[in-house]
Amino acid sequence: MESPGAPAPAPVQKEQSTPEEIAAREKNKNLRVQEYIRMLKSPYLHFRWHAAEALGEEGEPAAVGPLIEALKDPYVDVAWLAAKSLGMIGDPRAFEPLLALLKSDEKWIRTGAAWGLGKLRDKRAVDPLILLMSDPKHGVRKTAAWALGEIGDERAVPALTSALMDPDTGIRTAAQNALDILAKTKTKDVPSAAVQ
Repeated sequence: MESPGAPAPAPVQKEQSTPEEIAAREKNKNLRVQEYIRMLKSPYLHFRWHAAEALGEEGEPAAVGPLIEALKDPYVDVAWLAAKSLGMIGDPRAFEPLLALLKSDEKWIRTGAAWGLGKLRDKRAVDPLILLMSDPKHGVRKTAAWALGEIGDERAVPALTSALMDPDTGIRTAAQNALDILAKTKTKDVPSAAVQ
C-alpha cells in the first residue's frame, strides 16, 4: 500500500506505431478478411460458420457483400451469424436483406436479423420489430425488445410496455432495459430551458 504522501506512479506510455507497422497490420487484416471471405464458400460448414462470425469481428466493409450472400446459406448457423456480423459492421447495405429475414421460418435467423437491425439502428426497422414482439419464440421476442431499445424510437413504447407482462423473465428484463434506454434518450432530447 502506498503512503499518502507518495507520488502517483507514472502512467505507462504506449509506443507509437511506425508507419511500417501500421501498414503491416493493415496488410495482415486485409489478408485475413480475404481468407474469411473465401471460407464463406467452403464446402465445410465449420469453415463457413467460423468465417461468418470472424468477419463481424473484423468490421471490414469489404465483407458486406459476401455476408449478404451468406444469409442464403442452407445452414441456419451460418446465416444467423452472417446477420449478426452485418450488424456489427454497421453498413446500411445490410438493412434490406436483414429486414427480409424477419419473415424467415427459422427462429435463429429471425433472431440474428433482429440483432443485426438493432445494431444498424435504422428507424425503418421499428415497425417490423414491433411485429416481432408477438413472435411465438421467446428468444426472438427478447432480441426484438433489445433491438428496439438500441434503435431508440418512441413508437416502440407501447409494444415494450406490453412485453413487461410477458411470462418470460428474460423478455420482461429486455423490455424494461429498452424502456429505460428510451427514457434516457427522451430526457437528453429535451432542451435544457424546458427542464426547470
